[in-house]
Amino acid sequence: MDGVRTSPEIGFGLQAFTRPPGAPPLPRIARGEGIWLIDTDGNRYLDASSGPVASNLGHGHPRILAAMEAQARQAVFAYPSQFESAANLEFAERLGRLAGPGLDRAFIVSGGSEAVESAIKFARQYAVATGEASRWKVIGRQPGYHGNTLGALAVSGDDHAHEVFGPLLRAVPRVPAPLSYRLPANHTVESHARACAAALEEAILREGPETVLAFIMEPVGGLATGALVAPDSYYEAVRQICTRHGVKLIFDEVMSGAGRTGRFLAADHWPAARPDIVVVAKGLSAGYAPLGATLVSAEMVRVLAESGGFMHGFTYNAHVMSCAVGAAVLREIEEADLVGNAARMGKLLRQRLEALATRSPIIGNVRGKGLLMAVELVADRQTQQMIPLEKVAPERVKQLALRRGLALYCRRTSRGAYGDWLMLSPPLTITAEEIDILADRLGAVLDDYASELRSEGVIRSS
Repeated sequence: MDGVRTSPEIGFGLQAFTRPPGAPPLPRIARGEGIWLIDTDGNRYLDASSGPVASNLGHGHPRILAAMEAQARQAVFAYPSQFESAANLEFAERLGRLAGPGLDRAFIVSGGSEAVESAIKFARQYAVATGEASRWKVIGRQPGYHGNTLGALAVSGDDHAHEVFGPLLRAVPRVPAPLSYRLPANHTVESHARACAAALEEAILREGPETVLAFIMEPVGGLATGALVAPDSYYEAVRQICTRHGVKLIFDEVMSGAGRTGRFLAADHWPAARPDIVVVAKGLSAGYAPLGATLVSAEMVRVLAESGGFMHGFTYNAHVMSCAVGAAVLREIEEADLVGNAARMGKLLRQRLEALATRSPIIGNVRGKGLLMAVELVADRQTQQMIPLEKVAPERVKQLALRRGLALYCRRTSRGAYGDWLMLSPPLTITAEEIDILADRLGAVLDDYASELRSEGVIRSS
């Protein structure tokens, strides 16, 4: 793939907003086939990031395309306060059944940020309706990420984003996330997780329990923490603390939901820590249409309905085409056992990544669940020393990966304050043979970058 050619100009599209002058242009997409993306020069890229973490069924899926065409011939859009649709009803019923008791009602929106906004406003209105109007504070984690709208950004833990947008936001309390790599002094993974749970209770007591509305967290980390998974005890402790103080527990499963971790919801891995509200998006429509949902209990919906209804909405609530796509995606997830495949292929992927870690000098940590995995990039495995920030390791690895025919999601949070990592989150349809291709190409990419860093004196030559 060294001969990959890309468009010579950024032009008038999205890249004009997101890429600095002089940045290497990106390949221009022509089509997708299964787990592969093909650019206009005919180069093929294995989509190791699902787009990122949205294209759960891969690209060009015939049954999803057929459902889109069938719905387009009937009705694409109807204003949600004027018309109900069969697509909405089917999608909501399927989603509620898969999510299970206590999360069986879905408020359907266009994506993750809208779903987070909806979750927060739903929790607030529910508090008012049940005589607890003093509750309004939402506690988030540091680091943490919940979206780019102002409300979602306010409860996110990203210092750099808050430096830029802070004057527009209402500050909320934040507590430490139970990071499992580069631990504080004198801590194990377990003891640090206990300390993080204790910090949540301390924050609730400090703020005044009667003022705290909710605690929001990703059960498996997304772009803030790179597939972070805490010890089981952390989830149970958080649930107990929230219950004790009447605080709603919100799981942000925009990335981890819809089967990606080997369960339909990541919450299903911890039945003793069942959340009150779950936010899902991305893989819910497998990237075929904008779609997200806020999941709550039937009882909570009844309370709000009797108090006058949910005071919230968007033009594209329960969009007819998006709901038809979502229903088709959920049918495929069930009928093709893609949740089971995510669990099985996730085990193989972890084995291959751990094998790479034994020989690559720049892999410091492998973490995640199912097909939501990540590897931490380091300059020294023994000391956990980060690659110098000026190297912008995530961007460089992404460029090298494209040359090897691999589309990777590489990330740093808060300008690298928490390290550099790359995420491995291929479509849930991936096979064992394709896992091998992914791992082989990733190994070559990491070898390329290690050689580059070695030649620059960043890592030792031995």
